[in-house]
Amino acid sequence: MAKRTGRLRHQLPHCYYEGYLEKRSFKDKTSRKLWTCLCGNSLFFFNDKRDSDYIEKVELSNFISLTDDNSLDRNLDAAKMTLQLKQEIIKLTAPNGEARELWKGFMYSIAELSVPSSLNLLPGQIHILKEALGKEKQRIHNATSSVSAATDDTSPYVNPLADMPVCYHEVNRLEAELLLERECLRGNLLLRPSGSGSFAVTTRQELGGPEYKHYRVTRKHKGGFTIDVEDPIPCETLHDVINFFIQKTDGVLIPLLFEKTYEKSISFIQSDKENGERSVQRASSSPIPPNVPPKPVKVSSPEPESVIEECIYLNDIPIEEEEEKTEDVTPSELVTELPKPPKKPLMPPVPMPRRIASSPALPLTANTASSTASRVRCNTNPMGETISELKAMLERKSKCLE
Repeated sequence: MAKRTGRLRHQLPHCYYEGYLEKRSFKDKTSRKLWTCLCGNSLFFFNDKRDSDYIEKVELSNFISLTDDNSLDRNLDAAKMTLQLKQEIIKLTAPNGEARELWKGFMYSIAELSVPSSLNLLPGQIHILKEALGKEKQRIHNATSSVSAATDDTSPYVNPLADMPVCYHEVNRLEAELLLERECLRGNLLLRPSGSGSFAVTTRQELGGPEYKHYRVTRKHKGGFTIDVEDPIPCETLHDVINFFIQKTDGVLIPLLFEKTYEKSISFIQSDKENGERSVQRASSSPIPPNVPPKPVKVSSPEPESVIEECIYLNDIPIEEEEEKTEDVTPSELVTELPKPPKKPLMPPVPMPRRIASSPALPLTANTASSTASRVRCNTNPMGETISELKAMLERKSKCLE
């Protein structure tokens, strides 16, 4: 199939959903796996995901129904569906059943402007469908406003559905020629407004001298544009008009684009503190690395009171704590740490009776009586005797023993 003239992908309306689909219609001999994008109310088919321009387009304005096709396929996971339009019937195959349900939900929402309730979709998927439906309604509203502006005689030009091409310049015929001559190194084609709400394309080429040509572009009542030449050329948008000139001339015509300039350094205006004179200052080109804050230290939180109270028992010491305490303390410290016995009140010592060695009974004589008296006196108060008395007493004892 010949490749049709199409817009670049970034020039298409907002894309609501995209993915691979196998497409086959009655005019196609075999099925083709194409990258499909639902942009606006149309399906755009690309040979590959990375392609920038589409090869086929199917509008959902002629939508009738979208039903499941339960016929067997060699790929057991594949899910078929039949898209019925007013002019044709298209067979589509999604990679799996979940992808088929999503495609059906997006197509029904965009074609009928309502989220279907009969599909097996998750709440998050239904929310995405509602967002796409809101964007499509806003797009239709903008398109309606553009049509009403086009019918207004006071409007100098219409506002197209898509964004204006970058080579559009609000200049008249003479200004367009002067602009192309002055900026001949940038491009030789531009789009400009024309009278009665239409547009014009101005080109400049060299053939022994500059040659300028102007082409009228009018808007059709049913939508779209037409390049007014001997055989009128219909185009959907102004982007298609520019692309047609570029492709039909093999790239000889180049749109006139102005690249926006940006500053290469940071500058600022500062006033002198002494004389107040203001001047432009240039900031230092060497960036100062930001101060890295210190790494936060993790602080252990104190134990709750309930945990502490559980460990304050005299006879309940954990084994691990007891072992650690024993290892760290020296034997001398262990002795000092032993509990001391309670102090008792001091009592006077009890004198023990002295035992006197027994001696054989002797007859009581005068000498024995005196010795007995002296013995008694010695026992009663021995510390009060003098040394001489003690010696005499010892001599008497020895005599008595003899």
